[in-house]
Amino acid sequence: MTRCVWCGNDPLYVEYHDREWGVPEYDSRALWEKLVLDGFQAGLSWITILRKRDAFRAEFEGFDPEKIAAWDDRRIEMALKNPGIIRHRGKIAATVKGARHFIEVEEQEGFAPWLWSFVGGAPKQNNFATAADVPTDTAESAAMSKALKRRGFSFCGPVITYAFMQATGMVNDHVTTCPRHGEVSRLSTGG
Repeated sequence: MTRCVWCGNDPLYVEYHDREWGVPEYDSRALWEKLVLDGFQAGLSWITILRKRDAFRAEFEGFDPEKIAAWDDRRIEMALKNPGIIRHRGKIAATVKGARHFIEVEEQEGFAPWLWSFVGGAPKQNNFATAADVPTDTAESAAMSKALKRRGFSFCGPVITYAFMQATGMVNDHVTTCPRHGEVSRLSTGG
């Protein structure tokens, strides 16, 4: 069996593939962090984000929504000077705005349960034979994207939300020839 081709041979990418990608995540804060990072990925490769993830976590105060929601223009300017992150004003401002919306959703219905509702509350087990069979977006990711945008989130189009769903285990898109396909499937069902 061979792992999913997209992770190549880069040790950081392989580690991410083998330990994180596709593992069901139910923690609201962790889901929000991943959604933010997927938004920062727009126009870039995921390995770029992985290499900068620790710097993102440091700059964004551990992705603590309460702290980030309090950021003002001065704090955004400070972040724009950090060479360790993607210095994109729009994406940084969207993160601050997203922190405020995260807090609203979390208080109203819980961010994690709300996001998981787009897949019926349980991971969807796909059985794609090759990477070419894996979609870039689905009806569920389009619905999630639309709902996030309605709530005020940005940088969350249907392709971004599908990548998010894959990464957080809402869908199991490890190809069937990958050893992680069965492992993630068992994590998802508790078997």
